[in-house]
Amino acid sequence: MFSSNASQVSNDVKYIEDVCSVYLRTGTGSSQTVTTGIKENTGALVISKSRSAATDWAWYDTFRGATYDLVSNSTAAQTTQSQGLTSFNTDGHTWGTLAKVNTSGATYVDTVLKPTPKFFDVVTYTGNGVDDRQIAHSLGSTPGCVMIKRTDSTSDWVVSHNYDFGNVLFLNTTAAAIANPSSNGYFGYPANPLQPTYFTLGTNAATNASGGSYVAYVFASDAGGFGLTGTDNVISCGSYTGSSSSDTVVNLGYEPQFVMIKKTNGSDNWLMFDSMRGLTVKGQKDAYLWANSSNYENQAWGASDYLYPTATGFALEAGYGEVNADGFNYIYIAIRRGPMKAPTSGTSVFAPSTYTGNDGSNREITGLSFTPDLMLNAMRSENGSGRSPSGFYWFDRLRGKGARLRSSQTLAEYLVGPAYEGVNFQSYSVDAASGESNYNPALYVSHLFKRAPSFFDEVCYTGTGSTPQTIAHNLEVAPELMIIKGRSLASSSWIVYAQPIWGTGIGGFSGFDLFQLNNNGNAGGNNRQINETAPTASVFSVGYSGSTFPNTNNPSDTFVAYLFATCAGVSKIGKYTGTGTTLQIDCGFTSGARFVLIKRADSNGDWYVWDSARGIVSGNDPYLLLNTAATETTGTDYIDTYSAGFEISSTAPSAINASGGTFIFLAIA
Repeated sequence: MFSSNASQVSNDVKYIEDVCSVYLRTGTGSSQTVTTGIKENTGALVISKSRSAATDWAWYDTFRGATYDLVSNSTAAQTTQSQGLTSFNTDGHTWGTLAKVNTSGATYVDTVLKPTPKFFDVVTYTGNGVDDRQIAHSLGSTPGCVMIKRTDSTSDWVVSHNYDFGNVLFLNTTAAAIANPSSNGYFGYPANPLQPTYFTLGTNAATNASGGSYVAYVFASDAGGFGLTGTDNVISCGSYTGSSSSDTVVNLGYEPQFVMIKKTNGSDNWLMFDSMRGLTVKGQKDAYLWANSSNYENQAWGASDYLYPTATGFALEAGYGEVNADGFNYIYIAIRRGPMKAPTSGTSVFAPSTYTGNDGSNREITGLSFTPDLMLNAMRSENGSGRSPSGFYWFDRLRGKGARLRSSQTLAEYLVGPAYEGVNFQSYSVDAASGESNYNPALYVSHLFKRAPSFFDEVCYTGTGSTPQTIAHNLEVAPELMIIKGRSLASSSWIVYAQPIWGTGIGGFSGFDLFQLNNNGNAGGNNRQINETAPTASVFSVGYSGSTFPNTNNPSDTFVAYLFATCAGVSKIGKYTGTGTTLQIDCGFTSGARFVLIKRADSNGDWYVWDSARGIVSGNDPYLLLNTAATETTGTDYIDTYSAGFEISSTAPSAINASGGTFIFLAIA
């Protein structure tokens, strides 16, 4: 007898955000409902682990039922925990008071996988002791990996992975792979046990004892099935060989949000990384857990920089034994970063927020409808703190906590405390030790952005000095506004490409116009900093003209690119011609703009920023400048509300509304 879960899920589920979630939470010690946005009551596996304490793992799934607990770092049979996961809900799950999953003040990570064709399945069955037994699954594709656990008795967690179907691994141990026995095998022998509609078992008690109860977690690999065309991959099970002399690059065709890695021909742990806890660029430390161990998360963002994501996969740092030792073989399971779906509302991808600094403790800002990927943070006023504003700081998840850049300066990236952290689905925090971002009682504003197709993406890359260097991105449309900053260069300008004036010579330059975010200059010379080829829906290119213009592609230096596009009803990148009188800018919105950035293109002019948190109203509207450290300016009425976008006031200065002047803008609904 067996039953499969993925077949119960509608085949029209097309996006990774509908079937996978990584959620960070803090325990309460009382019943705690977690909203992941996934319809878990119709099928889900929830894997939970304390990040802050040495506790057992907790695996719960709908097919075995709520309260039935398995432990991946143990051979123990399933136990009934009445205060474990108490219910699977229409948009998440609920925890009881079981200490290992909900101790007050402890931090946790919940990973949710929804059984879905071409992604993941859960199968339960009763063993019969018959060799080469076939167990049906509903992946609709050949599995890349199957993990089996006997639930009614002690046993190892047995793993078959497509890297080598003749070997098996054990999730609960550090042991190297062993050959699947020809007699009393764990899986069918000698043919590949992983087939498009079933997997096969041997007679070993860990997988097929007569009368034994089992659960199998079945992972697809590069099976397509997702995205608008139904051809996009969202999960990959693969292998690679380690190197001590160079980084090992794994190409997935997408940026991952989750990676699990295990050395196969040597003893080592099952490492688990995710983008919520820290899947960051090269040079930042990585937060990881071991699926086979009760150890708490490697704190302080890890003792080692094990791996880093790319726009098309991930790479392993050379020589790190657990993930990239010379000559050793490794397997992985990788899951695509979301969202894959283009947003339909500005509130799902952008939020302005104001707060007052407190110096003494983390300042947590709640009530968001998304997990932020980028935060632009600025002091509005010293407000009696005795501190001067420092301009806009740029923090983001990809570069890691505490990695900051200032758009009013040309300085390199620097690290000062974990100033920004996307705590969970609905909040972020400003660290007590973050200095300029939390002085008491200074007033601050944050602009929070979520990476999403057709709206905003971020790419980190290393310069080569070649012309052109082509860099992949995941915006899925051609970027219309690109902001590039050298991270490791001691001094480099912020280079800005704006599609509305690209190649027009509008600032008096006859070629391809660029701006610098750190000054008020008009559009001007390019010098191949952006290669003279417009970006596409999948790549952009940068050039190099020697040490005089190192800003986008200096050899061996690191860079970050922020990419924005027009998304119908959500964002608009465009240009307008000033009139000196009231001017309405139609962005195609229905409730007006909540964020407006304006820059004069044909003459000098600052980078003006307004937002609805501080006020885009019919009266006075406070503004800040991205290119200076000036205090917020109040008492001016330069822009006004307009349902389709925003309105430029007749009282606006020439930097915003000079008659005949050319201006670029970014507006977000």
